[in-house]
Amino acid sequence: MKGIIFLLLIMAFLGCDSTRKKPVIEEVNLVGTVGLDQPERLSEWGLFLEPLKELSPGLGVVPYDLNAPLFSDYAQKARFVKVPDGTRATYDSSEVMSFPVETILIKNFYYANDLRESDGERRIIETRLLIHEPPGWNALTYVWNEEQTEAFLEIAGKTVPISWTDEAGVLKRVNYSVPNLVQCKSCHERSGQMSPIGPTARQLNRDYTYEAGVENQLDHWEEAGLLSGLPGGDHRPKLPVWDDERTGTLDLRARAWLETNCAHCHRAEGPAKNTGLYLTYNETDQYKLGINKPPVAAGRGSGGLTYGIVPGKPDQSILVHRIESLDPGVMMPEVGRKMRDEEGISLIREWIAQMDGGRQL
Repeated sequence: MKGIIFLLLIMAFLGCDSTRKKPVIEEVNLVGTVGLDQPERLSEWGLFLEPLKELSPGLGVVPYDLNAPLFSDYAQKARFVKVPDGTRATYDSSEVMSFPVETILIKNFYYANDLRESDGERRIIETRLLIHEPPGWNALTYVWNEEQTEAFLEIAGKTVPISWTDEAGVLKRVNYSVPNLVQCKSCHERSGQMSPIGPTARQLNRDYTYEAGVENQLDHWEEAGLLSGLPGGDHRPKLPVWDDERTGTLDLRARAWLETNCAHCHRAEGPAKNTGLYLTYNETDQYKLGINKPPVAAGRGSGGLTYGIVPGKPDQSILVHRIESLDPGVMMPEVGRKMRDEEGISLIREWIAQMDGGRQL
C-alpha cells in the first residue's frame, strides 16, 4: 500500500508521467555525475565545496539574499544561484528575472543553535533546488543527515524535530516540515506552471557582503555576467525590509510582508486567484487587498468574520484570524509553517489598527 501511495505522489507531481524527469545538469560542473537521473546526494551536484556543511559555493555559484524573505518557522536561509556559462538572466522590473535553461536556484534552510552567538554552530535541515529544465522548472529537495556531512534526495517529505535558543535565551522547539514535491509545486505555481518566487528586482535590490566587499546585488550580477538589461539605480524598484522601520513606512513594510508570505498564491496568476484577494506589493485596488471585502466562500477559515480587512479593527479582520491560526484548516499560508510569525502578525495588526474607512493605501 505504501508503495502505491509513493508512486501516486510522484505521478501527481510529474503530470502523471511515470518516467522520472532528468534535470539538465551538463553545465553544473558535476564531479562524475553528468547524465544522472536526479542525483541521490546533494554533493553529486558539485554546487558546494567540501566540507559540504560550510556551504562554500563552487565554481559559478553566486550567493544572494532577499529584502523580505518568507517566514518558515524561524528557519534561516542561505541562497545561491547557478547560471550556466555563457548565458544571462534577463532583468524584469516587476516579476521574477527570466532565467536561462539550466539555471539552478539553491535555498538552504538552517537553524543556529543559539542566536546569541554570532559565530555559533548551526544545523542545516534541507536544501531545495529549483532547476530550469527545457520543459520548465523542476523542484528537488535534499534532507541533511545529523552528521551534517551530506544531504539526500527526499520526495515524500519529512518531519524533523528542531530546537534552538533565541535572542532572549528562550529555548524554542518545532517539528519542522520538509515539504513533499507536490507541496513545493502548490506554492510555486504560476498560471499552472512551476515558477520561482523570490528573485525579483525589488527583492534583490540590496547590498550583499561578498568576499571582495559590499556591493549591490543587481550590480554584482551584471558585472559577473549573470544579468542583462539592468537599468540605472534610480529606476530599480526596492522592497522594504518589513521589520526595519528605516526602510519604509508602515504601509509599505506591511505590504512587503504580505507579498512575501501571501502573494505567491494570492495574485491573478496564482492558485488562490479565484478568491479575488490579491496581495502583491503593487496592488492598488483596496477591495482586492481585502478591505471591506467578504470572502468568496465563507467557511471555517473565516472564523465567523465578515471581511478580509476591517479598517481600524484587526480583531474583526479575517486576514489576521488566518495568519494567527495554527489550525491546518484555517491558517495561512496553508503549508510551510507550524509556528506563528509573531513579529509579522504584530506588523499586520498595527497596519490595520491605524487604518480608517476612507484612507488610501
